[in-house]
Amino acid sequence: MKHYEMPPCVRKTTIGGQAIIEGISMKGPQKTCVTVRKPDGTMTFEERPTPKPKNRFWKLPVVRGAYTLFTAMKDGVADVNYSAQFFEDDESIDTEPSRFEKWVEKHISSEKLEKLLMGVAMVLGTLLPIALFLVAPTLIVGFLPKGAPYFVRSLLEGVVRIILFLIFMWSISHMKDIERTFQYHGAEHKTIFCYEAGLPLTVENVRKMPRFHPRCGTSFMIVMMIIPILIFAFVQMDNVWMRMLLRLILLPVVVGIAYECNRWAGRSDNLFCRAIRWPGLQMQKLTVFEPDDSMIEVAIAAMKRVIPEDDSDAWK
Repeated sequence: MKHYEMPPCVRKTTIGGQAIIEGISMKGPQKTCVTVRKPDGTMTFEERPTPKPKNRFWKLPVVRGAYTLFTAMKDGVADVNYSAQFFEDDESIDTEPSRFEKWVEKHISSEKLEKLLMGVAMVLGTLLPIALFLVAPTLIVGFLPKGAPYFVRSLLEGVVRIILFLIFMWSISHMKDIERTFQYHGAEHKTIFCYEAGLPLTVENVRKMPRFHPRCGTSFMIVMMIIPILIFAFVQMDNVWMRMLLRLILLPVVVGIAYECNRWAGRSDNLFCRAIRWPGLQMQKLTVFEPDDSMIEVAIAAMKRVIPEDDSDAWK
């Protein structure tokens, strides 16, 4: 296993980001900044307070992972919609609205329609990955003979799940628009590394940083696929539908454990932590690409707007 050399780190930060359409959403402890490079080359910014759990229950270990994932998905849909408005298809401007579009405009306000679309997007964004990466592997392995050991079933499910994920990520990484989004993903990682190294946030300094970060969401996904292999290796249940139901019920627990593992692996640099984050770092080769200087400028602009003055982003 080749050791991935981390850049010198002066301080660990809790600041994280998400690549969107021609931009980056950077989230700090106090506020979140969505920065988009518009078609005319200028940058636009939208800032909002970073959501925090009001109930202490959602701050508990493991539980906070489920809360973080839900808010990230909710905010991610809103941020993508915000960035998409600057890149609407020009051909649709002169097109006559259909009957359905006219009915929607007449009976549903734009605000309600936007909330409806965001809700549908969130539901689809949740159900489709569950169907592809959770339900499908269980169905496929369900064809094994009933006498097959449970740890073999669990291992094969994990292998099928990872293979499906690899095929999916490899396929979308070759799409032009997604490729640019993955470049912004690289700009986000590099900028965070530069900040953690204590260097001034300049294009020159950011460009020298590595693009694979141990706290990346891709690493989180890989860990989330490996954990069920260990959990369900000891669950003796022959009925394939009951196994799927149990996996769905325990999904928040799996998410929470994966979140804690990812946090821990990103904080330390011992041999065990390096082993945990190695698969995720390798997977980032499919989701994190080298950015150009204009993308780095966007990441720097977003980063500067969320760095708190009170040092509250320090990872303690």
